[in-house]
Amino acid sequence: MPEAADHEYLEYVGARLPALHRLAYALCGDVDQADDLVQEAATRLYQRWSRVSRAEHVDAYVRTVVVRLFLDGRRKGWWRVRLSAAPPDVRAGEDRGVEDRTVLRAALRRVPPRQRAVLVLRFVHDLPVDEVARTLGCSTGTVKSQTAHGLAAMRRLLAEPAATETRGVPLR
Repeated sequence: MPEAADHEYLEYVGARLPALHRLAYALCGDVDQADDLVQEAATRLYQRWSRVSRAEHVDAYVRTVVVRLFLDGRRKGWWRVRLSAAPPDVRAGEDRGVEDRTVLRAALRRVPPRQRAVLVLRFVHDLPVDEVARTLGCSTGTVKSQTAHGLAAMRRLLAEPAATETRGVPLR
């Protein structure tokens, strides 16, 4: 890649890293896995930068790459491997907002990956149904049904007595 293209790529990725990391973390619920997702997405973007940079919606392309890498990784199961011998330290929360977010994240991690991707894109990233459908490569009807099923799963999980207890759930 010519130097100008490299500079343009680095400028774009540098500006978008926080948003990409937020998306990846919302999908997988783990900082290290989110880092891996973003790194893989940035690598794929670099490989295709000469074509992608001319596209009208570069952000949509990169968001699609992150979501599809997440879904593909869940199918393959390689992220389920834990390399540490002990669970991570639990940090104490001071305000109720932290507890609420922790409970929501824990419930979201238990929702099937495709439904989780739809919920994150629709409600965390506030994307319209048609854009979520393009990102996932499915119909708008599928997005709507996955949203309904995902919300039903979240309601069911949040109604469980254990959902109100945050002890033992890592705050990240």
